[in-house]
Amino acid sequence: MRKLRFRAIAVAGALLLSVMLAAPAAHAATTAAVPTLAGRMAAVGTAKTINYYPSNAGWTNMWTNFDPVRIDTDLAKAATLGATTVRVIVFPQTFGYPTPTAAYTAKLSQFIGIAATRGLTVKLTLFDWWDGYSDVNNSVIWALSLLLPYVDDPRVIAVELKNEISPSDAAAMAWARQLIPAIRATAPTMPLTLTVDGVSGVTGMASLKAQLATTPLDYYDFHFYGASERSLAEIRRVQAALAPDPVVVGETGLSTLSFTEGEQGAYLARVFRAAQEAGVGSVAPWTLNDFAAGAIPANSAVSTQPAQYKYGLYRTDGTAKFSASVVGSAWTTGATPNSILNLGFEATAVNSPWRQYLPQAGAASITTDLPRTGTQSARFSGTTRSGNNLPSLLTSPITPVQPGAAWHAEAYARGTAATGITEIALSWFDINGTWISQNTSNRLPAGNTTWTQLVVDTVAPAGAAGVQLHLKSGDNTGTVWFDDVAIS
Repeated sequence: MRKLRFRAIAVAGALLLSVMLAAPAAHAATTAAVPTLAGRMAAVGTAKTINYYPSNAGWTNMWTNFDPVRIDTDLAKAATLGATTVRVIVFPQTFGYPTPTAAYTAKLSQFIGIAATRGLTVKLTLFDWWDGYSDVNNSVIWALSLLLPYVDDPRVIAVELKNEISPSDAAAMAWARQLIPAIRATAPTMPLTLTVDGVSGVTGMASLKAQLATTPLDYYDFHFYGASERSLAEIRRVQAALAPDPVVVGETGLSTLSFTEGEQGAYLARVFRAAQEAGVGSVAPWTLNDFAAGAIPANSAVSTQPAQYKYGLYRTDGTAKFSASVVGSAWTTGATPNSILNLGFEATAVNSPWRQYLPQAGAASITTDLPRTGTQSARFSGTTRSGNNLPSLLTSPITPVQPGAAWHAEAYARGTAATGITEIALSWFDINGTWISQNTSNRLPAGNTTWTQLVVDTVAPAGAAGVQLHLKSGDNTGTVWFDDVAIS
């Protein structure tokens, strides 16, 4: 380790001299104070970060088809939403390895400059799409070649050494244990982090920390793609496993390929609210833009996954999805209001987070024929059941679930020749998504009724990490309507 560190310092000195003799260093243009590790860590902990690629050029294509005009337009859009930081990812095979080419280091410098003009700092991710873990010396050379111009540049606030490293890969962990001190010797004020994939969760994060005990990271970056209604429990579980080290949410989101844009917005709202409750001050949506056909390099596994093209806050034509306003509100005001849930059924179908449960037994429709207030309500007609389960409309609250907390849910319902069971229910789930129990409301009387309030008042049971609100109507040969839902 000592031999590698001395070599890293020698390499850094040679690289620094070459940078000084070449074009002006990237940080020379800034007059801000030289950053400290504490200052950068403070920025990391509160960064309003957006993950970024252009919609027409994802991953390596961003650099091979570098378009500064499009990048500037996109980053201006992100800044308008309230973003303060942009995460950008670089690739050894594209930039040149082990020595980055002047052309690509210039592109990185230009990107950082564009971000700065839009008031955005940069989180830099290295070594994506790369697994040359046996080549530690050249890895150090490559990393320091890229980082030296930004060691004292306040426009760059953190470095992720590798995107979604595998803690089960012994070679990868040995590589990380050597790279961390080598880079830290040259860039002691630059916070260093690593991530694991969004499936590994707390197990992967805990394993990462354990294997880096002798060369600890400055903070941990959690990629969360689990069930958003259980995000508080998941975040707290990761915090407990990594304590006392800081945690941020570096990627999170929902693809609108299989879910509505309303569901995407509600998902992000729940994660922002959960992070706020857990004391995590930085949540980074994946990603600013959807990707057009052909935007993701064809030689990558990502390009074969249709869902990957639809995580953006903006569509490929540049228009905003519902989630853009949700993220903008969370960033600028901290607010993630219940109006996101479309509790009065006034939103368009694409912007509604309500989901059908057991539609084969009777799907709800959104109709204008009999609203209680506004112009629309939800209607069930001619429903059946499946075993003990009734068809319903369901959603989950923005407020995260905590065992022992009081909950109130209500909705108004009315019927015409109604039969069977019409009620609302809160269904509770543990951190693994296993159903625990449910609490049901009073039932709508059979026959013809006027608008009747259905209410559930209860306490979240022990072990509860998530809840679903169901508007149910089963075994109903007539028609019922729901409107004006509330949950708190």
